[in-house]
Amino acid sequence: MSALSKIVVLGAGMVGGSLAQRLAESDLASEVVLIDIIDGLPQGKALDIQESAPILGFSTRVTGSTSLDAIAGADVVVETAGLARKPGMSRSDLLEKNAAIVKGHAEAVRAKAPKAVCIVVTNPVDVMTYYFREVSGFPPGRVFGESGTLDTARFRTFVADALHVAPRDVTGFVLGTHGDTMVPILSLTSVAGVPLTKLLPADKLEAIVKRTKGGGGEIVNLLKSGSAYYAPSASQFEMIQAVAQNEHRLLGVTGWVNGEFGEKGLYIGVPVVIGREGVERVMEVDLTPAEKTAFHASVEAVRADLAILAKMPH
Repeated sequence: MSALSKIVVLGAGMVGGSLAQRLAESDLASEVVLIDIIDGLPQGKALDIQESAPILGFSTRVTGSTSLDAIAGADVVVETAGLARKPGMSRSDLLEKNAAIVKGHAEAVRAKAPKAVCIVVTNPVDVMTYYFREVSGFPPGRVFGESGTLDTARFRTFVADALHVAPRDVTGFVLGTHGDTMVPILSLTSVAGVPLTKLLPADKLEAIVKRTKGGGGEIVNLLKSGSAYYAPSASQFEMIQAVAQNEHRLLGVTGWVNGEFGEKGLYIGVPVVIGREGVERVMEVDLTPAEKTAFHASVEAVRADLAILAKMPH
């Protein structure tokens, strides 16, 4: 028996298509729907995934559509649609174009799937998550974004490589915005319970932090065209699984803060507990003075983007 009835993925690009494949193969839901404005793209990818079912043995029904009517009755909606920032495009340009996409989708979700848990991937994710919740009118816990799950996975990978240990034995958090001001929390990172700061010298830790901050850019530069989608879709899957199976997982996501960490009224990367209704609570953790300073600087970067958003015609 699937944990959910229906999961909708908005956007059938490389991230959306990869996520739909992971969801189908997991049997987390009875139905997975890909939606995109390009006719044939969601239908074609959905059919391709569906035709792997006899080999892989999953029962999920995968369909594609260009109509937002296909959102109806969704338990979980994942917003992956949006433009990537191109050369010559200002941050304001990107914000304006992606806000228009997010607005239409949030309105459709409000009308057609009023009980859905919504996960936002569209960049700049901290601002787009804020806007999606504002337009939908949903409780803040039912709307959250991908940030720390992906950034933490990259961080853990680099730590594991440096120490030649299994990646799953590395635990930790990356907080703050999904961007240049993200904050890998070294003081709370450990390897099978051993503090990371006791295992690597400061210069190596600094190099790992720097690589984590540029993790997405490193892949973009290697690919020459396009951006990452395997690790992003895996991190999205981790969040959806926590919802579907009511796991009460402690994960870093773009979550709503209302006084936690001394900040309120915005979405930012924080540790949260995720269950069937979305974010159950923010888990406030102790940070070093330097980490607190870096986190608040990250919040200010998000506030600057929110100020741009507020000046736009909606």
